[in-house]
Amino acid sequence: MSQRQILVTAGLPYANGPIHIGHLVEYLQTDIWVRFQKLRGHRCIYICGDDTHGTAIMISAKREGVSEEEFIAKIQKEHEADFAAFGIQFDNYSNTNTEKNRTLCHEIWTALKEANLIVEEDVDQLFDPEAGTFLADRFVKGTCPQCNAEDQNGDCCEKCLTTYSPTELINPVSKLSGATPELRTAKHLFVQLEKMHSFLEEWTQSGDHLQREVSNYLKGHFLGKPLRNWDVSRPGPYFGFEIPDHPDNFWYVWFDAPIGYISSAQEWCEKNNENFDDWWKSDKTEVHHFIGKDITYFHTLFWPAMLSTAGFNLPQKVHIHGFLTVDGEKMSKSKGTFIKASTCAKHLNPSAIRYYFASKLGAKLDDLDLNQQELIAKVNSDIVGKVVNLASRSAKFVTELSQEYPDDGNLFEEASTAGKSIAQLYEACDYNSAMREIMVLADKANKFIENAKPWELRKQEDQQQKLQDICTVALNLFRQIVIYLSPVLPQLKEQTEKLLNQKLTHWDDAQQPLLGTSVSKFKHMMKRIEEKQVQAMIDESKEEAPNEEAAQQSEFNDSGEALEKEPLTEECHFDDFMKVDLRVVRIIEAKEVEESNKLLQLTVSLGGGVTKNVFAGMKGVYKPEEMVGRLVIFCANLAPRKMRFGVSEGMVLAAGAGGKEIYLLTPDENAVPGQRVH
Repeated sequence: MSQRQILVTAGLPYANGPIHIGHLVEYLQTDIWVRFQKLRGHRCIYICGDDTHGTAIMISAKREGVSEEEFIAKIQKEHEADFAAFGIQFDNYSNTNTEKNRTLCHEIWTALKEANLIVEEDVDQLFDPEAGTFLADRFVKGTCPQCNAEDQNGDCCEKCLTTYSPTELINPVSKLSGATPELRTAKHLFVQLEKMHSFLEEWTQSGDHLQREVSNYLKGHFLGKPLRNWDVSRPGPYFGFEIPDHPDNFWYVWFDAPIGYISSAQEWCEKNNENFDDWWKSDKTEVHHFIGKDITYFHTLFWPAMLSTAGFNLPQKVHIHGFLTVDGEKMSKSKGTFIKASTCAKHLNPSAIRYYFASKLGAKLDDLDLNQQELIAKVNSDIVGKVVNLASRSAKFVTELSQEYPDDGNLFEEASTAGKSIAQLYEACDYNSAMREIMVLADKANKFIENAKPWELRKQEDQQQKLQDICTVALNLFRQIVIYLSPVLPQLKEQTEKLLNQKLTHWDDAQQPLLGTSVSKFKHMMKRIEEKQVQAMIDESKEEAPNEEAAQQSEFNDSGEALEKEPLTEECHFDDFMKVDLRVVRIIEAKEVEESNKLLQLTVSLGGGVTKNVFAGMKGVYKPEEMVGRLVIFCANLAPRKMRFGVSEGMVLAAGAGGKEIYLLTPDENAVPGQRVH
């Protein structure tokens, strides 16, 4: 196997608050992949840093009475401590507010200008009249203009992943003051992304750069029509880098943040006497980005366009993961499930979180759920009960391994062969499947110990050689499993090295048994998780946010106007409600009814080839081509209604006052056609 040269990044955490367990999913996923590549013998570096610019940083620094530079330095120190607590090892961790990053921003900006990709336009931007400032995207919340999901950020919807301008939000609210923003005009600079359309279509739709569902998403939502210009500037006051030749205008945080990947790598190159161009301008280097699905658009369209224009390496692959929920729900401060990394590390062994997340992470974009009872059961059963148990039940009976490897019924050979498939799963980021394969090996090894009963042999003086042989087998099987787990559990790897007095330096160490070496006195490796530990972590997290409900009411600022205009109807009985059969359906065809001013004709699928024809009064509100493919809620047992244009076989549900105020109801992620709404 030839040695690869790989540069790996994780998304830069924003320097405006602590790391929480939702963040850890990405940084652990990346750390595991990097550790695996290094264990395979490849040159692989893990690059990251804090994202430090924007209005949010200005406001937070002002609130604490310090400069922006002092504020971000403090946050970076906290972030690095949190990452270290969970064994996340960066080769370089920097931030975006460095002179190296400024210089690289100038270089890439110049390349974009020379390619005639920059244009200036007047922009209508939201302004907070109470705070007296233009609002950055993240300081506006409202209803998504695409899927009508409420409480969405000003630049991207977490539900349907559509990106948009904050001015497109329905019912926008300032997160700074709760005020309704005003629309004001200012000069902004744009990258004409449409000029890169052909390149982006080829890059996203060919090769293995993206997961297939991501490629399809980009093709269906963006690349099938002209790409919008990308707004890359913000007027002052703004904490960031001022744009040359445009006084009092600053690069938008999403312009300089990914350039931080390059500047952080440049720092590493200087520290290690490496040629920078060998890592960012060379075919011999693979660049891999690990990100959450909420920032897909930026990393798969904007970022490749910038890199290509400026002559930097394009990503070999962008690995995209889903969000974290806790017990099936969004993380909540009031429920104690919005857990800071530092709080988690205080109450739980970080190795437990590393293993649990690895056991849940697959190669696709599915969301992960941290189920508290499953966490306890999985860690106690798999790591303590199966893996560590192998060592604890054998190491205490020997001081030295046998000189020759005993007969083990081909267990060692089977585990050696399994190393190839486990390596392929790590490479594909399918950690979930890798952990399952490793636990199969652990089950077989434990069965061997159970049948051999070394604790009984130790009492028989004439069975001491057999005892040594059995323990030699058990410890070698344990060692193999630890090698395969070492990207996930580096602490267990270190403990095993001390126990067996030999370093585990390469994946292929699992191919040959360890013989004739001394065995140290066994020391406890990992304790079981107690339910009271998890509860203490949740209780502490609750204590940190006693006034969340009041804060949310102030933030959301919901008006009572809609309820006043359309009061609640009279009470109905449960049996009456159950007569209404509401289903999730997918719109598979949509077209305008030419003879009608209001109607669209929709064909909806309930799955399994079952379809219904529906007429919906949404003409002029939704474009037919934008509705195709969407999941909506449908009343499936409404009596058919014969109309002039045909028969309507049900009703697609929507909210709103009517007219132009119609908002389709959309189910949450992972719902499928045919499911009943209960």
